[in-house]
Amino acid sequence: MIRTVSQVFPANARRTPGGTVGATIPRERRNRVSERLQPGDVAPDFTLPDADASPVSLSSLRGRRVILYFYPAAMTPGCTKESVDFQGSLAELEAAGVTVVGVSPDDPAKLAKFREKEGLTFPLLSDPDAEVLQTYGAYGEKKLYGKVVVGVIRSTFIIGADGIIEKAYYNVKATGHVERLRRDLSV
Repeated sequence: MIRTVSQVFPANARRTPGGTVGATIPRERRNRVSERLQPGDVAPDFTLPDADASPVSLSSLRGRRVILYFYPAAMTPGCTKESVDFQGSLAELEAAGVTVVGVSPDDPAKLAKFREKEGLTFPLLSDPDAEVLQTYGAYGEKKLYGKVVVGVIRSTFIIGADGIIEKAYYNVKATGHVERLRRDLSV
């Protein structure tokens, strides 16, 4: 289910790329922001702009396995660690026929700065309205510094060449996550 930003954010919330800050989530909205996908589900197709504002569709990657990862905000410590770890493993992943794609709510200009600063060579996609994030269950209630907020849930999906989700990881830690994926993929 896709919800608009006005349906997700309470009126008293400030919107940030990583979530809402300083807002209390009404009980009736908790745990209802997005549904989680499971292995065996068809990976929902989407088209989003990359760091150069060029459209990229998941369907254009059919025929290859894809690691699709969702992260809260470019140029933050955890997201930088995760992205740099993907870059460090990119040659081995590509040799195994795996394409890496990152998605965040950041605008293309910020993604371009992030790409250049960190030397990232894989696609970074912009989802400022969080529609794709919600579709994949990577947007919803989470705890941030002891408060319940609504925002991006760090999540990763391994999608088969046939477009079927092979593995779904939610609430992952940035540190060590890429190594775990490599083990699971035997790369």
